Amino acid sequence: MRRNSFRFSTPFRALGLIVPLTGLTLLAGACASKSSASTSTTSNAPVAIHLGYLTNLTHASALVGVRDGYFTKELPKNATLQSATFNAGPAEVTALLSGSLDVAYLGPSSAITAFSQSQGKGIQIISGATSGGAALVVNDTITTANQLKGKTLATPQLGNTQDVALRTWLKSQRITFTDPNGGSGDVNILPQQNSTTLTAFESGSIAGAWVPEPWATRLVAEGHGHVLVNEKSLWPKGQFSTTVLVVTSNFLKSHADLVNDLLKGQVAANSYLNSSPARAQADANDALATITGKALNPAELTASWSELKFTDDPIAASIAADVKDAAAVGFPTTKITGLYDLGPLNQLLHTDGQPQVSTS
Repeated sequence: MRRNSFRFSTPFRALGLIVPLTGLTLLAGACASKSSASTSTTSNAPVAIHLGYLTNLTHASALVGVRDGYFTKELPKNATLQSATFNAGPAEVTALLSGSLDVAYLGPSSAITAFSQSQGKGIQIISGATSGGAALVVNDTITTANQLKGKTLATPQLGNTQDVALRTWLKSQRITFTDPNGGSGDVNILPQQNSTTLTAFESGSIAGAWVPEPWATRLVAEGHGHVLVNEKSLWPKGQFSTTVLVVTSNFLKSHADLVNDLLKGQVAANSYLNSSPARAQADANDALATITGKALNPAELTASWSELKFTDDPIAASIAADVKDAAAVGFPTTKITGLYDLGPLNQLLHTDGQPQVSTS
C-alpha cells in the first residue's frame, strides 16, 4: 500500500475576497538549495504584494498570519500586502502563472502543477507550512475498501493533493476508478467544492470524500460519517506535506528582500500556532468566519486542529513521493529539479537557533 508516497493539486474557483494589509521582513541566505535572495528592492516606490491561500485549516499559517499581522508588520513602509482566498489550489495556480499572485500557500500537488506548467521557471517552494489533516470519510454502511465499488467519492478538485491521494490509495487496494481522462472504473471520483461535498454527503448522493481539514471533521460531525482512512496512517511517522509556501520566480528575482520579510512572518506565525494553540485556533476560526461568513463550532475546531502539525519544513521526501504517485495514477510525469529555494528560510532558522530543513 502506498504511503511512503502520494498527492497532487489542480486549480480552483476563488472566493473573491481581497483583504489589504501591510508589513513584514525575512532574510536572505544560503543552505539546502540555491539561494536567490541576491536581488533587493532598493527603490522607495510603492510595491503591492499579492498573497493567495485557501479557506482550510490546513492553511492556518496564512489565516492567522494575515489576520494577526505577522506578515505586514515585517514589510517596509512602501510595501502593502493584498490577500485573496480560494477554495482550492488549482485556481491559485492559474492566478500565480497569470501574474495575479506573487506568493501563495498551496498544496504540494498544486505547487508541482505550477512548477510543471511553467516548465520549471514559474515558481519555487520557499517554506513548508503544515503537515497532516486529510482523510477519507465515508458513510456508516461502508467499513471496507471493497464496499466502495459502485460508489461515488468526492475530492476538492481534479488532480489536487487529495484527489491524487484518493486515487493512489484506491490503486493500492486494487480498486479501479474514473481516470483523469474520463475513463470509467469501480469508483466514480467526483471533483467538486468542499462545501458542495458536505451537502452531497449529508443528502446521501455521494458515499464519501477525501478532503482536508476542517472538511473531514465536518463530514463526520455534520454528515454523520466516519473516517475510513486517515492519511497520516499511510506515511512514515505520520508526516506528509499538506501546505507549502511558494513564490513566483519573477517576484523572487525582483523583490528578494520582500520575500525574506514574508518568510520571517511565516516562521513567526507558525511559532505562534505551535506555542499558543488555544489562542491560535480562535484566531484562525475568526479569520474563517470573516472570509466565509461561518465559524466552526468549538468541537469541530478542536478535532480538526488535533490532526494538524505546523512546520516550516516542506517535508520534501513526501513531495517527491507525490510526484511519483501522481504519474502512477494518470497525471503527467513531472521533473522537480529546481523546485526549492530554501536558502533564505534556512538562514532565518539558523539565526533563530532552529534546525534547518532539506530538499531531500
